[in-house]
Amino acid sequence: MTTSWETVIGLEIHTQLATQSKIFSGASTAYGAEPNTQACAVDLGLPGVLPVLNADAVQKAVMFGLAIDAHIAPRSVFARKNYFYPDLPKGYQISQMDLPIVGNGHLDIEVDGEVKRIGITRAHLEEDAGKSLHENFHGLSGIDLNRAGTPLLEIVSEPDMRSAKEAVAYMRKLHELVRYLGICDGNMQEGSFRCDANVSVRPKGQAEFGTRAEIKNINSFKFVEKAINHEIERQIELIENGGKVVQETRLYDANKDETRSMRSKEEANDYRYFSDPDLLPVVISEAFKAEVKTTLPELPEAKKQRFKTDYVLDNESATILTASRPLADYFEAVVATSGCEAKLCANWVTGELSAALNKADLDIIDAPVSAAQLAGLLARISDNTISGKIAKQVFEELWQQTGASADDIIEAKGLKQITDTGAIEAVIDQIIAANGKQVEQYQGGNEKVFGFFVGQVMKAMQGKANPAEVNKMLIAKLQK
Repeated sequence: MTTSWETVIGLEIHTQLATQSKIFSGASTAYGAEPNTQACAVDLGLPGVLPVLNADAVQKAVMFGLAIDAHIAPRSVFARKNYFYPDLPKGYQISQMDLPIVGNGHLDIEVDGEVKRIGITRAHLEEDAGKSLHENFHGLSGIDLNRAGTPLLEIVSEPDMRSAKEAVAYMRKLHELVRYLGICDGNMQEGSFRCDANVSVRPKGQAEFGTRAEIKNINSFKFVEKAINHEIERQIELIENGGKVVQETRLYDANKDETRSMRSKEEANDYRYFSDPDLLPVVISEAFKAEVKTTLPELPEAKKQRFKTDYVLDNESATILTASRPLADYFEAVVATSGCEAKLCANWVTGELSAALNKADLDIIDAPVSAAQLAGLLARISDNTISGKIAKQVFEELWQQTGASADDIIEAKGLKQITDTGAIEAVIDQIIAANGKQVEQYQGGNEKVFGFFVGQVMKAMQGKANPAEVNKMLIAKLQK
């Protein structure tokens, strides 16, 4: 009989902090510079240089800690994590081990309509390593040290997740949060937000954890889900065939959709951590915490609840609109400027606008249609200047024409809705007179034919007739 298995997952997420300079030097953190042009003497670990802690990195770490309701350590210490790798010029990484700056917080996720709390063990500051480059070197490797010394906040979860779906939900929620706070740009393609997943399986009902494997450096939500699911299957199949899972580090190969062994990982800590003699302990006062707290924006969950209450939005709409801070700001600007019902604004932002952004592969901050332009369009729907159908045409024009207003386009293309009941009635009379067979069908009980009449009237009036008036007048005339 096949054993019923339970998956246990914990994530370590490396978040590059959006500081202008590195964590222990004044070198720039800007992405995309020529290799090795942004690595100074401190980053290279040259003799006689001393690290100086970047206060902005500390503030951003405290912001994160406050946002997850965590303990902020009044005293935290930097340590040297000793290991050799070509892209680690000093031969050690400055990190935090025993006394991290943030500890014991939590994040709530929602999966399949159920809310689950995921514990966050710690979040510690450290410096990033450089990058090994293997392409275009003809059998050799290049080393780019521009990234060396970039400040990282490593966020370590409790092993509270039980499926790849939960892991992705947690990672997305964390990604949303650090972007809301403005402490990380969240650009996964550039490596600003990357994940190591610790995965193990155990028979259901067993208290002890199974042996875990760590999957390193996964840089997309899709690949996190695929990597974890593959690793779960691999471990279960291995155990059921009489084998044993060994503790090791594995890499996920997206092309083959599989994980493969990178190196074994013993339980014993062989990094020889010791306090960095060049850096003083970080002391966080209550006054500093209070000051940082005043800089916190409205957080995603609070904003979502406010949108549901203030704008009377359903849970799905509120969730979508608060998924990013710029999108939420855009929506609120549309509501405030248009004076329209929030539901109409929400439908257009989550519908027509989001669809156009997805098709063009654009973020909301790069939307060709500004909040003011969309607000102007929705105002013309609300006052019956145009119909919803015509509004879609106007939106397409706004998307193409930089700086144009809805009123400009409506006027230039003669798109104003016809509300003259006399003109509408005349067209309806012509349509009814020309389609006696369909009139008989409708009056005989075939109500589906009604849509035919609406279509004919709208076609004759080039889509400009007020739909509500058309429906009302058709019903009155067809029921005679």
